[in-house]
Amino acid sequence: MEQPEYIFRYQDYPLIPLKFFVNDRETPYIDALLDSGGDFIVIPKAIAKYLGVTLEKAGSVDTAGGTTTLYKASVDMVMGDDTKKITYTNLEIHVSGRNDIPVLLGRHPIFEDHEIVFRKKHNQLILKPVDH
Repeated sequence: MEQPEYIFRYQDYPLIPLKFFVNDRETPYIDALLDSGGDFIVIPKAIAKYLGVTLEKAGSVDTAGGTTTLYKASVDMVMGDDTKKITYTNLEIHVSGRNDIPVLLGRHPIFEDHEIVFRKKHNQLILKPVDH
């Protein structure tokens, strides 16, 4: 049986709407940037603070905007909307010490779990789940 594909609008940037959940707190939908150059999911510290996540220091990294401290945290995440959802539970993410970055969806786990097709001409970003 073929897995369903998830089609997102791809206008100027590859953005995927998502929500984060921790215990009884949840964010509103956030447009997250699909980042093939990133290793993992990174959120700004303000979102982590809003969710009340427990942070574990993970080191410092050099970014295009300068050096920043990274923390690890665990959250639940839902990508998509009420008609088609991709759900991750107890997902390890990284939290930037900075608040001037977008939510970044790096290669782990998105690129590992999906074949990703960029159809810019048709304004589509397609995620097709892969079997592991």
